[in-house]
Amino acid sequence: MQTHAKHLPADERRAITVETVIELAAEQNPNDITTAAIAQRMGLTQGALFRHFPTKESILGAVMQWVAEHLLRRVDTAILNCTSPLEALEKVFAAHIEFVAQHPGVPRMLFGELQHAKDSAAKQMAKTLMQNYAKRIVHLLEKGKSAGEVSDEIDVAAAATVFIGTIQGLVMQSMLTGDIGRIKGRAEGAFALYLRGIRKA
Repeated sequence: MQTHAKHLPADERRAITVETVIELAAEQNPNDITTAAIAQRMGLTQGALFRHFPTKESILGAVMQWVAEHLLRRVDTAILNCTSPLEALEKVFAAHIEFVAQHPGVPRMLFGELQHAKDSAAKQMAKTLMQNYAKRIVHLLEKGKSAGEVSDEIDVAAAATVFIGTIQGLVMQSMLTGDIGRIKGRAEGAFALYLRGIRKA
């Protein structure tokens, strides 16, 4: 769907640019997205686009910033009002899956940036996002140990990696089938297996 952003305030146009890139990433290889394609989808000229983002790299940086802010906000919101660390882990898992289902271009963007050899600003943001996400999972696992819910033998850093890797595996399988919506149907079973591996007997 073409977005007409000719007469919007600068902040709104920047936000729509980010949304447009994520939409395009859901449809094609993010590396193939051009500023011309972004401008066309928005109903703008490239010149108008460059008045807000001087380079394609600055657009990608804004996209990664949006992803980091919104995903971590989902995670933090999911943790609120949980009665136990394991419940919080389950809520975070579900919130992440829902985020991916709503924004299928996001994992494509993240995988694409992390695979680049060049250490760009966007890649640094993606790496920082993953580090901050992992810290939250480690914290919940440590709380789970203290509460007697998570096995004392569990390496929390490794368990956090497996937590993230389980989600990434579900994402990759859904991308291979071409139906990202199927990720939600497989998530519950995958988390149950994860939980079985970390729960204190």
